[in-house]
Amino acid sequence: MNSGQIVTAVLENGGTIDFVLDANAPRGGMKHTYFTPDRKYAVQFFNDPADGRNPNIQDRIRSIVGIYNPTLSEQDGGALGNTEKTAEYFRSRFCWPVAIVKSPEFGIVCPTYPQKFFFGEGAATHGLNLRGKDKKSSWFTGRMRKYISPGEKGDLRTMLGAAICLSRSVRRMHQAGLAHSDLSCNNVLIDPQTGSTVVIDIDSLVVPGKYPPEVCGTSGYIAPEVLATLEYDPGDPRRRLPCVTTDLHALPVLIYEYLFFRHPLKGPKIHSASSAEEDDFLAMGSEALFIEDPGDRSNRPPDLDVTIQSLSRGLEQLFLRAFVDGLHAPAQRPAAMEWERELLRAWDRLARCGNPGCEKKWFILRDENEPVCPYCHTRLRERVIRLSFKSGMRGRAGVYRDCGEVIAYDGMPLYDWHVWSNIHNDEKAGTDMRAYICRHNGMWLLVNHGIEGMTSPTGRLVPKGQAIELRDGAVFRMTDRENGLLCEVAVH
Repeated sequence: MNSGQIVTAVLENGGTIDFVLDANAPRGGMKHTYFTPDRKYAVQFFNDPADGRNPNIQDRIRSIVGIYNPTLSEQDGGALGNTEKTAEYFRSRFCWPVAIVKSPEFGIVCPTYPQKFFFGEGAATHGLNLRGKDKKSSWFTGRMRKYISPGEKGDLRTMLGAAICLSRSVRRMHQAGLAHSDLSCNNVLIDPQTGSTVVIDIDSLVVPGKYPPEVCGTSGYIAPEVLATLEYDPGDPRRRLPCVTTDLHALPVLIYEYLFFRHPLKGPKIHSASSAEEDDFLAMGSEALFIEDPGDRSNRPPDLDVTIQSLSRGLEQLFLRAFVDGLHAPAQRPAAMEWERELLRAWDRLARCGNPGCEKKWFILRDENEPVCPYCHTRLRERVIRLSFKSGMRGRAGVYRDCGEVIAYDGMPLYDWHVWSNIHNDEKAGTDMRAYICRHNGMWLLVNHGIEGMTSPTGRLVPKGQAIELRDGAVFRMTDRENGLLCEVAVH
């Protein structure tokens, strides 16, 4: 067959799909890829045909396309508990296989990545041409960042959004009973402009206790216990293989890189003088040491100005659990759900830096009494306004529990989870704005955009389009309906 020829593949579900032969087809570690004529789908085959004939590999891929699939509703044969709404949400966050090829040989069909995960024209400076290349995070977090055009780089807010997006995807994957086994800058693409991520290379997922891993991972993201036991045979009980807890090492490595543009374990400490390879093997494996370890500063870079202490206290504690307590004790690593929760809390504490020259543009406000950007050291000129949300305890009149807080900024939108106690900021929540905060004539206002039953501090109804002034000590109901939240205002 000739390059450019269109071939019709027969699918296991009885359908067909056309793809274009290409003599220069992209080739990865296990598979090579052809595209449909409209380039909306990729058709992939194994580099080694024996892998495609392996019944265990075939069985695992059928399970991944079917009963473990979070991009397919349970009704349509996908993951347990999945509705069409949650399936649609995750379709844009995973490049999940949609079909299995039966002929001309065993393979898979995947949707191509959304266009925003490819570089466009003018994405790089200094004559570097990135047009058409996929947006691996290392372009934005590593040494090549200096060549990326300013408009492509995003800011702290969008990179925090990418961290939330990834942690949610990993949490959903783990809930489905899967481990990725190779989370890395190569298999998670990011778009810093929108704060989006997409997880790729799904067909090598590990089903714990059923389908073992085929890969050990990517350098820099392999868990220390996997690297340290590579010398043992796969069947040796001492050998540690990729699983959920190894994902829980790679996940915070990626999050740390998104927020700090550096690797959490790559510091100045020399672990072996015999060779660079041995030194790197120890630094990422048995002798791995967090560059911000508070108890051992021997791997700390001398120019470490902005640290995990510039983040929220919750995120600081998670990084210490991941890279101090859990670095060599996998069971102590935070779950993806914990990362998602604390990243969302940090999101609600974002403050806009007043310095127009600040590259980060935003920072996480750790202390209302010390509102200083840790990146450019600019102090906020405005007073800090904090809204605390509380829900009533059932059967205990007048007793409330905390349900989150936000730091107000001009133009800040509020959603269902800021109004009702039984709605959480996850893939099930709606995205319609219910209210917003704005600064008007020297006053801070909360404007009702679409809430029935909002009441003012004096108890009067606040109709849609009307506002409540956010004064220190003010207390009001976001809605007087069932499960409505109470809002308390504090001005610092």
